[in-house]
Amino acid sequence: MEKLITRKEAAKILGISIATLDEARNNGLISYIQYVPNGCVYFTSVALQEYIAKSTHRAKPVEKRETYRNVRSGKA
Repeated sequence: MEKLITRKEAAKILGISIATLDEARNNGLISYIQYVPNGCVYFTSVALQEYIAKSTHRAKPVEKRETYRNVRSGKA
């Protein structure tokens, strides 16, 4: 059986607050384990990895200009 991770440990691993973790859990963004209603909540490392994958966005490429230099108009 995989080691279960507490809310506090999961928040620390992800680098977010417990409130943000709870919000993600309530919005269905992260899977969790809860043995009894209103009981302790646990996470698995797989659930944390899936959450990170869902939250990771690819950078959009920047359009290249012909030159990096700004050409001044005016006096010659």
